[in-house]
Amino acid sequence: MNFDLTVRNGIVATENDTFTADLGICDGTIVAIERRLKPGMGDIDAAGRFVLPGGIDSHCHVEQLSGMGLMCADDFYSATVSAAFGGTTTIIPFAAQHRGMALPEVIADYARRAAEKAVIDYGFHLIVADPTEQTLRQDLPQAIRDGITSFKVFMTYDSLKLDDYQLLEVLDLAKREGALVMIHAENNDMIRWLAQRMIEKGHKAPKYHAVAHSPLAETEATHRAIQLSRLIDTSLMIVHVSTPEAVRVIASSQALGVPIHGETCPQYLFLTADDIDQPGLEGAKFCCSPPPRDKASQDVLWAALKHGTLRMFSSDHAPYRFDETGKLPNGDKTTFKQMANGVPGLEVRMPLLFSEGVGQARITLNEFVALTATHHARTYGLYPRKGTIAIGSDADLAIWNPDAEVVLSASMLHDNVGYTPYEGRKVRGWPEVVVSRGRIVVENGTLQVERGTGQYLARGTPKPVAAPREARWSPNTGLFQFPREAMQAPE
Repeated sequence: MNFDLTVRNGIVATENDTFTADLGICDGTIVAIERRLKPGMGDIDAAGRFVLPGGIDSHCHVEQLSGMGLMCADDFYSATVSAAFGGTTTIIPFAAQHRGMALPEVIADYARRAAEKAVIDYGFHLIVADPTEQTLRQDLPQAIRDGITSFKVFMTYDSLKLDDYQLLEVLDLAKREGALVMIHAENNDMIRWLAQRMIEKGHKAPKYHAVAHSPLAETEATHRAIQLSRLIDTSLMIVHVSTPEAVRVIASSQALGVPIHGETCPQYLFLTADDIDQPGLEGAKFCCSPPPRDKASQDVLWAALKHGTLRMFSSDHAPYRFDETGKLPNGDKTTFKQMANGVPGLEVRMPLLFSEGVGQARITLNEFVALTATHHARTYGLYPRKGTIAIGSDADLAIWNPDAEVVLSASMLHDNVGYTPYEGRKVRGWPEVVVSRGRIVVENGTLQVERGTGQYLARGTPKPVAAPREARWSPNTGLFQFPREAMQAPE
């Protein structure tokens, strides 16, 4: 067989296996996985490197208007270029409905923007902020049938949040239509009450953002969201989990057989609230919701990823520049309540996890693949087309040099943010060649494709990956007992 492209001499890794093999690619699809294939018309020598499935980032914000009326710094071109340079070959950002907007118009607008600019493949989630009868009875069911099979709702932010009755309506619809609800779980009134008290006392610096977004607000909302989903008897994805308490709530529900799923993000493994405590307004660069917590929380999240309580690692890339267009809408007078919430992370998501996870033996190479690609594809209706290396799958590949050392800086990244919260951090391991549907997208540090060459992905029914159920009922305590590593950080 004559191949359009071959990838030879590399160490191939999937979520379950690691082996030496060559890959043969035709028409954008993997058609051969064998030893000693003949070179194709294009040939990549991957000797000494890992050949991994291209990453899938299923939680990122691109060319999206925030609830505060601020536009993201990244459009679909800069975001997908940045993603590709970090080893990601598919993104699923949000087509965001705001109140008063009709869903078909929202979807059409995002589809046009992405089709003109994206360099890698993409799908959409929806953000549902206005669950009118038209939205729930007609527009949202039609969007699901057209392949947008997941959507996000908020329990916080005054302009976006739904009340419990509305959440139940959305969960009921998702169950009927075979969709998956993602939820931002923070108690809005707890945050609002704390923030108001601090503003009244003159505490306006960025560090008070982390105080206002108390871990208790996340824990309460996570528990409440799960109980709402149990009433409807449907699955739920808790996004950007940041606290040990939320992990325990999720793990307890999973042990009961409740289909609750969770993800976490780089900012919760690699940043802490101490990073926000910077002179002046510098701490705003580290502010997101929920905020980074502390070292003990980081350790619990690592354990939750290893154990399987949290099954996905996404960037929650929310790119805002450090100026009046983003983080500082009121210049040097900006309070922690006025700045845009979110940090960039699309390009560094996979290198950070590879370096500190695989490189430090916190997770295996196969677990890295699952957390950054395969579980995303399974959960959001893209598997096995995406997220794995198999005959018939799209040839989406990231070829990693495990020994490459890179010092992260804003100047070497490809987004439009202008800063990175990980400035100066050294990572070991980097994707040197990235392939999307058999096209070499990144090689020799340069982009090889044109804008608008990514493809839209209509997605199938979500099939979230179940977490392990390894809890036992203790009659002595009246509680479930979990494996030690699922409930606390390693000692």
